[in-house]
Formats: sequence, structure tokens, C-alpha cells
Amino acid sequence: AVAARSQPNANSMVLATSTPDGRPSARVVLCKDIVAQPGFVVFYTNYLSAKGRALERNPRAAAVMHWDALHRQVRIEGPVTRAPEADSDAYFATRAWASRVAAWASRQSEPIASRRALLESVAESARRFGAPVPGSSDADDTLEIEIPRPPHWGGYRLWAEAVELWAEGQARVHDRALWERTLTASADGDFLAGSWVATRLQP
Repeated sequence: AVAARSQPNANSMVLATSTPDGRPSARVVLCKDIVAQPGFVVFYTNYLSAKGRALERNPRAAAVMHWDALHRQVRIEGPVTRAPEADSDAYFATRAWASRVAAWASRQSEPIASRRALLESVAESARRFGAPVPGSSDADDTLEIEIPRPPHWGGYRLWAEAVELWAEGQARVHDRALWERTLTASADGDFLAGSWVATRLQP
């Protein structure tokens, strides 16, 4: 979908989490990497956000990527682990400096008194790192400003324990197939994966 440029934000995916007592929540995040071996997708967020807190308590998730223009969909389910800090550092360094400032300024999902208070927090974070205030007249997007990754921000890996592919068919006779495997936690925090078992599904 990304290569075809058939629709905007082709790497967006709906990520669903659940609290230990079964309360679900879903939101759209961006898939930033797909690692075929050993098999996981990567997204980045604030660890203290609602989804971050949910994943700490119940480290499993489901994701859906749907491409209307291509009439295709993929669903992924499995356990979630934090990405290595080195990976999070490397990705954070590629973000625009204004986005890095915002990562320090926002306590994602927490209440705030007003929009003005949020903008003041952004301005304060910008001053902290010697950066112009994002959106101001001197906020040149091409500026090179060193802003480290905040400890509350980083990546997650959604390990594919089950993957379902869907392709639209005529007369709603769609094409669906499911691949499942067993994941066993390893000492290094990753998973050892068993062989995939494929099953064709009725639409």
C-alpha cells in the first residue's frame, strides 16, 4: 500500500488493547517497521499514555490495517514488548525537531486546563532545548537541533501470533486466510516462534 501510494497514511493501523478486566480500547497509530523475521510490527508512542498503561498491565494487542483503494486488509494479534532503547533512540532522532519538542511537552492522555496551557508547555520545552517555539516565525523545519528522547517515549513490538489476510471478492465472496503459530518467551525478552499453520476461512 505504501509503495503503491494508493491512499494517504497507508501505514496507519488501528491498535486495540484491553485492561486486565476486559475493557477494550482502540486508536490509530502508525506502523513504522515490519520485521518479517522473527515476525513483528513496530509502533512508537508515549509509554505513559492510556495505551502504554494498558500494555503494561496486559501486554497483548490486536491491530488492523485496511486499505480501501486496494480492497485488502490484514489483522495481527499477539503479545507486545518494548523495543530496545537503542531502536527507540535511533527512530526518535529521525523525527522533526518540533515533534521531538512535543514529545517532551505532552503528558499524553492526561487532562489539561486549556489549549493555551498545552501551547505554553510546548514553548517551555522548546526553550529548555534552545529551540524556537514550534509554529513561530523563526521555527525553520530544517533546523538541526539535538533533542534527546524522553524516557517516557519509545517503541513497542507487536509480535505476530496470528495473522489474517483478507482480499475483497466479487458478490462478497471474499478471500480470507489465517496463519497461526506458537510464541514462547525467551530469556532475552523476545520470543521463540514455532512454525506457521495456515487455515482458509469462509468469508
